[in-house]
Amino acid sequence: MLLKNVRPVSRDHDGKETLRIRIEDGMITALGKDLKAQKGEEVHDFGGAYISPGWMDMHVHLREPGFEHKETVETGCRAAAFGGFTAVACMPNTKPPTHTRDVVEFIRKKAEKLPVDVHPIGCVTKDRKGESIAEMADMAEGGAVAFSDDGDPVVDSQVMRVALEYSSMLGKPIINHEEDLKLSRPGHMNEGKVSTRLGLDGTPGIAEEVMIARDILLAEYTGGHVHVAHISTRKAVDLVRDAKKKGIKVTTEVCTHHFDLTDEEIEKTNFNTNFKMHPPLRTQDDVDAMIEGLVDGTIDVICTDHAPHAIEEKEVEFIYAPNGILGLGTAWPVTNMCLYQTKKLDLQQLMDKLVYNPRTILNLEHPEIAEGKKANLTVFNTDEEWTYDLKNVRSKSKNSPYLDKKLKGRALAIYNNGQLVINELK
Repeated sequence: MLLKNVRPVSRDHDGKETLRIRIEDGMITALGKDLKAQKGEEVHDFGGAYISPGWMDMHVHLREPGFEHKETVETGCRAAAFGGFTAVACMPNTKPPTHTRDVVEFIRKKAEKLPVDVHPIGCVTKDRKGESIAEMADMAEGGAVAFSDDGDPVVDSQVMRVALEYSSMLGKPIINHEEDLKLSRPGHMNEGKVSTRLGLDGTPGIAEEVMIARDILLAEYTGGHVHVAHISTRKAVDLVRDAKKKGIKVTTEVCTHHFDLTDEEIEKTNFNTNFKMHPPLRTQDDVDAMIEGLVDGTIDVICTDHAPHAIEEKEVEFIYAPNGILGLGTAWPVTNMCLYQTKKLDLQQLMDKLVYNPRTILNLEHPEIAEGKKANLTVFNTDEEWTYDLKNVRSKSKNSPYLDKKLKGRALAIYNNGQLVINELK
């Protein structure tokens, strides 16, 4: 296979040079400006689009096993490929939870022939109940890349301490859903002016910040690695920034919707449940803080928290709707519009957030655009305008706040595991 007219963007390429890339048996065998198509070779001309090492989303929900009516490993990977991702790490709030090696291996088996690599995240505690540590070492041997009770925080500080000590021996992070439940429940959106006007119970930012502060202290005490999931408030970013300056092992991620949308969307859309997620959409000041954290390196990773729900689950009154939205299919255009088009980050800096940092945190090998390396690639542009409508939702569910929105920038294709997936709009 020969990929023509692509501009490589990576830590070694700045996207200014147009090259051709030859792939044979899933490996990159040649890069050059004047490579000639060989007899019988499949040729794809991408017309000057960018090409990078394959992107990774380290926070998705594939729902399988147990909630296949929302999403499956296969349909989730289909959505990931459409979004430009060649790898995902999936959260363990399945049924049964991913708290034993057999469930980890089940998920990996489901994904083994797909063009998207799936890396299961195991539970911190048995049944995600927060009471006793799950079989971490066994899950790690089965392929778990990190541990989390995502959807629920590890509330018990002693359990979190033991988890950090144990996971540090395995060289894997604890990814905590940062929420003090006593402060946050039964909140349905951000606590503030908008929730007051709408008469909805709110979740204050302090519920997130208190738990992050505790985890930072525990990480400092144990020497373990805490990864703060889906950060969303200015004070939370400040806490992580200060901890990093002290050399504490803390990393963090931000979802695309948290550096784009605010709680005002709920009022503007008359309680559209596709704007309900957890942590909730915050204020414009918090959005600005997410971007500042991305720019100065406090926030390591851009993710989606892709959380599919069936139509009948979301089409209810706002207070009864589950938290969560789709994210894989719109991650790149939102990132492009909020960060690249506004000149906040250049493409190489964005690749750190999408390619390298998630894999570094999870101790995974970095893909490279170089001869002799496995072909793990994402082809994308930054200027194409298109509409994300129901025809172009590749997930099994449809719960996106970006439905029928005009977007800019698109993932055109991925290549991974010997498979080329070209994303054509319908």
